[in-house]
Amino acid sequence: MSTQMTPRERWLAVLRRKQPDRVPMDYWATPETTQQLMQHLGCESEEAMYQRLNIDKVMDVSARYIGPSLPENEDVFGVRYRDVDYGTGTYRECVYHPLAKYETVEEIKTEYRWPNPDWFDYSHLAQQVQPWEDYYPVRGGGSEPFLTYCHLRGQQQALVDLILYPEIVHYCLDKLFELCYIDAMRIYEQIPGKVMLTYVAEDMGSQESLLFSPTQIGEYLLPRMKKMIDLVHEGGAYVFHHSDGAIREIIPDMIELGIDILNPIQWRCRGMEREGLKRDFGQHVVFHGGVDNQHTLVFGSTKNVRQEVKDNIRILGAGGGYILAPCHNIQAVSPPENIVAMYEAGYEYGWS
Repeated sequence: MSTQMTPRERWLAVLRRKQPDRVPMDYWATPETTQQLMQHLGCESEEAMYQRLNIDKVMDVSARYIGPSLPENEDVFGVRYRDVDYGTGTYRECVYHPLAKYETVEEIKTEYRWPNPDWFDYSHLAQQVQPWEDYYPVRGGGSEPFLTYCHLRGQQQALVDLILYPEIVHYCLDKLFELCYIDAMRIYEQIPGKVMLTYVAEDMGSQESLLFSPTQIGEYLLPRMKKMIDLVHEGGAYVFHHSDGAIREIIPDMIELGIDILNPIQWRCRGMEREGLKRDFGQHVVFHGGVDNQHTLVFGSTKNVRQEVKDNIRILGAGGGYILAPCHNIQAVSPPENIVAMYEAGYEYGWS
């Protein structure tokens, strides 16, 4: 091509099953990692880092909270958090689950106050998106309600609920999906045609298998996700589906629901071999991720990283349909040299 595409044009080409000038490259990392990488590169801003590494970064838009004042370290659901320093990064961990004590739907209805959609303001979105809407892809809206449910009930109790308290799960998920649905709808209404991607997620896999049964996934999640996915498409956006781990068994169901992008492609997990995924699902979904940040980026050499990128482009990118990215947030234990090697290799090997 005589002129290079913008990141937005590059993403759109892949999503529309057209040939981009090169494989797009996305960036996921913890704040500590980003600071280390900027320092390593001598970049004074994230924007400069994206330009230096040829990253086709996605920009996020979201509502502004204007509801009742919240206690420190508490979210709109009444979940409380504490920052925990693990030495290589600080993470916000749940320390209080406001629905943990309840055993009936009636108790929750009587005693718990759900967030009100009107606690959020969207009037700023047009101004927020204006500086980069024609250059970068825009992501807005989305859902990951079972994760929120785990915060509300505690993860162990949430999983027990699937068997012992199904009525509580159904009631709460209906409430949570409704909040997500209204949020996405209002974003689309405020900036029509501007949102390219909407994040419809749920972590359904461990390293070895699904976290819960396909029957439970079908009962609790899929019908509600289908409604969300239909809204995304009605809003003119593409569905970015995230689910960690060994999820091969559920991929056909997600494709049937209408997902457009599958992330993060943890190919070392059982059943997630790249060749099989590309063979069986490559004509239906775009693959996003695939660079292993549990092993390769952390413990590998720059040569290992470059080879993995080359393999991903060859396998997952055969005939198109691939966006290069780490298979989750890059952690601060990954040497900056390896991160740079990933993007430099992607830029070198990704041209059409």
